[in-house]
Amino acid sequence: MDSLNPATGEVLETFDGDDAEAIDDKLQRAHETYEEWHEWPIEERQQLLSNAADVLRENKQKYAELMTNEMGKPIDSAVSEAEKCAWVCDYYAEHAGEFLQDERIGTEPGVDSYVSYEPLGPVLAVMPWNFPFWQVFRFAAPNLTAGNVGLLKHASNVPQCALAIQEVFEEAGYPEGAFTTLLVGSDTMESVIEDDRITAVTLTGSEPAGRAVAETAGKNLKKTVLELGGSDPFVVLSDADIEDAATTGAQARCINSGQSCIAAKRFVVVEDVYDEFMERFTGAMESMEIGDPMDEDTDIGPQAREDLVEDLHEQVEASVEAGATLELGGEPMDRDGPFYPPTILTDIPDGSPAADEELFGPVASVFKVADTEEAIRRANDTTFGLGASIWTQDKKQAKAVARDIEAGCVFVNELVKSDPRVPFGGVKNSGYGRELSKQGIHEFVNEKTTWLAEMSETDEMIE
Repeated sequence: MDSLNPATGEVLETFDGDDAEAIDDKLQRAHETYEEWHEWPIEERQQLLSNAADVLRENKQKYAELMTNEMGKPIDSAVSEAEKCAWVCDYYAEHAGEFLQDERIGTEPGVDSYVSYEPLGPVLAVMPWNFPFWQVFRFAAPNLTAGNVGLLKHASNVPQCALAIQEVFEEAGYPEGAFTTLLVGSDTMESVIEDDRITAVTLTGSEPAGRAVAETAGKNLKKTVLELGGSDPFVVLSDADIEDAATTGAQARCINSGQSCIAAKRFVVVEDVYDEFMERFTGAMESMEIGDPMDEDTDIGPQAREDLVEDLHEQVEASVEAGATLELGGEPMDRDGPFYPPTILTDIPDGSPAADEELFGPVASVFKVADTEEAIRRANDTTFGLGASIWTQDKKQAKAVARDIEAGCVFVNELVKSDPRVPFGGVKNSGYGRELSKQGIHEFVNEKTTWLAEMSETDEMIE
């Protein structure tokens, strides 16, 4: 398992994957740790999570450089990612006890009835490379604090990040086995999911990977949460602040070098403001600084792997061959490393990759529409439903359009983002379940109903 710097092609380190015996040992240790861990007082688990936040902040530059070297993320973005991981730890360190309190329910006179939120056991997390720390911590922070233990199967191109995350929890004082990294390939996942010691699975990744995990988990009656791909619409209505929309739109398309499930991908622009938007948007995309991801002035670094650039370029070429107009970019860059420039496609025909597929890189698909009603139809004309961004200065219209958009989250006059304080997840082929906020910590718990009937004096004495 190679750790490879995509910007230089240098092999940073090579790791031996876990064999069957090592996997079994880690699963058994996680199982045994859970038996004690879930009995720990919630206050102690919250304190350890607060410790993890401190570890992340104290070492944010080191972790940022690790992310940048291993998957090409611009260094400023990597530092922000480490800080965001500390934030989600702080958030649940403060609120987990509140979220997990017993919920009293009024039923009958004299009856004490309530719902308790109790952990399930070892939870397997299958995570991607594009946000190698954040995706893991938004799973681990709530679930470990709820009393579960975590096992991480990270993407094979970020093994150093995977091991560093385990070290964060170790340095924070978590018991051995509370969070464990499995250095394994995807071919081992079916047997791991089927293992009786795994109680639930969460995956962030592609739609095919999600379907495979859900099928295996479903056959074994294990709960899953899936956060899959997205082709998020960025809807610009006629009364939008065009300068703000165009500038933010370029940022939303190129964030993480364009490699984000919630990046704006399909720009749906009402014709009244289309020309002005395109002029400003094209200028903003052209101004993106492409270069060494370790340079703080870099906006776009390399794509994470050579094959990803090849796949992206094939989608662009197929869309142009189908009739799309190439307004900007559209060719891999003539330099070392898998770099792809900011690219804009217009006049996109239905059925082409730029209309129907997720383009995982800095490529924007722009659609001109007649009015708000057509904008909503175009925004919803996708198999995905992760997030959406709407641009308007009419609050009433904003609320109405937001309600009509088929997505797990809608942001008005803001790019789509995940935030510990609000639930995050998708609909349609973007998956199901929620992460973050109160809803996220409740995904992998037993919502247990307890009904205590009124007891007589004799019954109480016997008790």
